[in-house]
Amino acid sequence: MNRCHTTIALLTTLLAATAAQAQVREFPAAALRGTFQVTQPPEILLDGKADRLSPGARILGVRNELVMSAGIVGERLVVNYTREPNGMVHQVWLLNQQEAALKRNSATRERNFLFASEEDTRPRDDGKTPFHLLPKYGQ
Repeated sequence: MNRCHTTIALLTTLLAATAAQAQVREFPAAALRGTFQVTQPPEILLDGKADRLSPGARILGVRNELVMSAGIVGERLVVNYTREPNGMVHQVWLLNQQEAALKRNSATRERNFLFASEEDTRPRDDGKTPFHLLPKYGQ
């Protein structure tokens, strides 16, 4: 009985699987990029803000294997994700370095306005500023 052929076939299969892992996966156009951290399943932090996984949520690892949320508690990971219609995070893909390097839209957007609660953080004139220190405006 020659076992060499079985070993070669096994190595060939492993090399093919490794080559497939090196490829960049295709993600849905609606998928967003963010930093993902499981705090206490199903509670998560997404870009530092509290969020929640949907009841049927799936987390896929870098080799498209299913990852249990309890197995990655406390780890801060770069991910692509989609939401269900109710707004909860439904599908999460953990990214490898090649995938993380690709540009993708994020859910965090820059704003050009302030909320009323943030308005107090702006500098204010207390009425005691000398005239020569006030800002100058064009004529």
